[in-house]
Amino acid sequence: MPFKNGDLKKGAGLFKTRCAQCHTLEEGGGNKIGPALHGLFGRKTGSVAGYAYTDANKQKGIEWNEDTLFDYLENPKKFIPGTKMAFGGLKKDKDRNDLISFLKDATK
Repeated sequence: MPFKNGDLKKGAGLFKTRCAQCHTLEEGGGNKIGPALHGLFGRKTGSVAGYAYTDANKQKGIEWNEDTLFDYLENPKKFIPGTKMAFGGLKKDKDRNDLISFLKDATK
């Protein structure tokens, strides 16, 4: 099932509780445990300067968009075997739609 627009407010809550400890959103936010997410949409996997990606992430060679994020965020380790992202994923389609909708807005 492909991405559908979700609830920005719920997405913001999910980001705060599930993502913010490892990722920044704002321009110039910099890398933490995970890479900075500013400018995420339209970017290739493994391409943030100064972040030490795994070879698996660098070699995946896909572009981040609503649909690739929808698949990735369900089960990151299945989508990119060898990723070091220690996040189990969001199993509910609605949660992923909400988070991706928020990210689209917050990473511009």
